[in-house]
Amino acid sequence: MTDVHYPEHHDPARDWRGDSAAIAAISFDVDAEAPVLALDERYATHLSTMSHQAYGPRVGIPRILELLRRVSLQATFFFPAASAQRWPEALATVLDAGHEVAYHSHHHRPLVGLSDAEQEDDFHTGLELLRKMGAQPRGYRAPLWQQTAFTLELVRDAGLIYDSSLMDDDRPYRLGPAGDVAELPVHWSLDDWEQYAFLPEPDIGQSIELPSKVLELWAGELDAMRATGSLCMICCHPFLSGRPSRLRTVERFIAFARDCGDVELLTCEQIALRVLGSSPARCTRLVSKTESSRSSLRPR
Repeated sequence: MTDVHYPEHHDPARDWRGDSAAIAAISFDVDAEAPVLALDERYATHLSTMSHQAYGPRVGIPRILELLRRVSLQATFFFPAASAQRWPEALATVLDAGHEVAYHSHHHRPLVGLSDAEQEDDFHTGLELLRKMGAQPRGYRAPLWQQTAFTLELVRDAGLIYDSSLMDDDRPYRLGPAGDVAELPVHWSLDDWEQYAFLPEPDIGQSIELPSKVLELWAGELDAMRATGSLCMICCHPFLSGRPSRLRTVERFIAFARDCGDVELLTCEQIALRVLGSSPARCTRLVSKTESSRSSLRPR
């Protein structure tokens, strides 16, 4: 039998939910062209395919930011550094609007096929690039939600305080020997990619669901999570959920969460600080660790 080795798992701070029955977060993975080009760079010449992905930063993000402004909600945007580099105005507008920017790898390459050295170079090069562009990421999400134990070592050593890539719980927990990295679990059922993604080539998905079905799925899960004290981590992509009827579904989900009366909507960073136990001393240590890590990064 092949052994499977999981990272050390610690309970979250006891009061991470406060008085709420459940916590919800709205997150956006600003992938743009990166996941398609990570499959094969020849797609750079496929203009229709590239335009499908460019819809996210070109049209989706402005509409998403307007929605979030209108409903007075802060969200978390996970940027691959390559996407931020191709679309610097998208990153700038998200930062200017006061939303959290987190890290989503450099080129959106699948990590499980990389050596540790390749992972390390990809991770640090992309993180340094995002920081040079004005972002100060506190958290990480692996491309395709696929990572290795070494990935989590990179997250911890870089001074980041949370990961959002694993699926072995629907409540957050603390990772590692010291329990100093929060895990904010995800699930395919709460990701718009499985509902909306379609391209003839490359095959990134082959179904286009009704937004009403997606709302029923997400609202039903959040409603059930109120009984289990869970975290409902919604993952959207601007090139998918930025389309008009789909963005209306995001707005309706936000309204549903607020109408519950016992659900709190937070950014990923806010949740992570609660999970870790955000005492003033701990916050100071985490900030110092981040600054120390940042100064140790070598230009590549």
